[in-house]
Amino acid sequence: MSIKILNRHTGATLLEVDGDSLTAADLTGANLRYADLTGADLTGADLRDANLRYADLTGANLRRADLTDVKLTGADLRYADLAGANLRDADLTLADLCRADLTGADLTGADLTGADLTDANLRRADLTDVKLTGADLCRADLTGADLTGADLRRADLTGADLRDADLTGANLTGANLTTTTTTTTTTTTRRNPNEH
Repeated sequence: MSIKILNRHTGATLLEVDGDSLTAADLTGANLRYADLTGADLTGADLRDANLRYADLTGANLRRADLTDVKLTGADLRYADLAGANLRDADLTLADLCRADLTGADLTGADLTGADLTDANLRRADLTDVKLTGADLCRADLTGADLTGADLRRADLTGADLRDADLTGANLTGANLTTTTTTTTTTTTRRNPNEH
């Protein structure tokens, strides 16, 4: 028995995986560009260095998956469950993470430039040194998140919950903090030295 992962535009087979489940599957370095993984159960899967650019992962279960150095540029991750996932150094530029669950996820050094994280759950997520330039974090739950050294220039944090978040060294130049909740937030922020 095997599972075929198809291109969401052409229907062509991108990869055929032995077995009847993608749970804990080894997809290290796989080329899954434009893959249709809507609702897929990839719990605990190893996707290190995989190419998932423009893939559709809407509603996918990626709990505790290893997505280190994965390429998710322009990917659709709406409603995806990424709780406890490892996304260290992942490229999520322009990814759609609306309503995604990233509770406790490790996004250290990830690039989320221009990503849409509207209503995303990032409670206790590690966002150390993450790039969130121009990202949409409207109504995102960042309670207890570690944003140490994060680049939040021009990010929209309207209505975001930053209670107990650590923003030490974060760059908030031009960020929209309208109606943001910030009770007991650590906010030693840095500004771009080239801006006056």
